[in-house]
Amino acid sequence: MRLTVFWQRMADHFGEGYADTFARDHVMSELGGRTVRQALDAGWEAKDVWRVVCSTMNVPGDRR
Repeated sequence: MRLTVFWQRMADHFGEGYADTFARDHVMSELGGRTVRQALDAGWEAKDVWRVVCSTMNVPGDRR
């Protein structure tokens, strides 16, 4: 998954304004105690981060 697709999906689910806030501030144990941005910066693949966001935040199946 390209980062542009990842960020578009984040914006579609959380809204333009909140997607970045969520990515910077919400720590998830499934990402090793990292935020979305920290996980991406640490080298996690965007598709894997998106899967964690989907399962953790109950993203509907049609948006996955």
